[in-house]
Amino acid sequence: MPRTINTLGEFTSGLPQDVQSELKKRQPRRSLTQRSIEETTKRGNSLWDNVYTPFSDKLTAKLGQYHPDLPVFIIEGEYGALFSDPPLPGGNNPNVPNVGRVLMSILAVAVLRAQTGVGPQVVSHIFGLRKAYESGAADAEEEVQGGKWLASNEGGMWLLEQVDSIVQGIGEGKGSSFAPGMDAPKSKL
Repeated sequence: MPRTINTLGEFTSGLPQDVQSELKKRQPRRSLTQRSIEETTKRGNSLWDNVYTPFSDKLTAKLGQYHPDLPVFIIEGEYGALFSDPPLPGGNNPNVPNVGRVLMSILAVAVLRAQTGVGPQVVSHIFGLRKAYESGAADAEEEVQGGKWLASNEGGMWLLEQVDSIVQGIGEGKGSSFAPGMDAPKSKL
């Protein structure tokens, strides 16, 4: 989460002012309420199963061995509340875009690839992107240009190579951790 906060802060500050002001007007869509908890849990389980089937139950059990609340947090808090799109109040609104199943998988691959030590999760989400098309989940949302190609072997390799080149550029060849570590000036620590 700390890296996400820092990255979003830098990203947001680089956006044009008109986009920044639109973001400030937006109301949160993912707040949990008495009415939304059941639907959020359902969405989380559905997305989890769609990404990880046929291994979703096995993975849930494995995570539960590490800590009994870990799969609950991941499925309900991340996949339900954050990764899956909640319904829009009042129906569809073209001014409030959904991320969608396909873009979420592409985003997951990119974010995970930019880190170190998460190879199994990168592989899982590459296969999860393919499953979005194999399961028909991609058909239920607005088409993502090039999404089907990114779900192919060639497209998946291209996606990984693009993330690697961005990491190389941003990290100035020092690796994928953008945290300066102990070599940073004391004033920045």
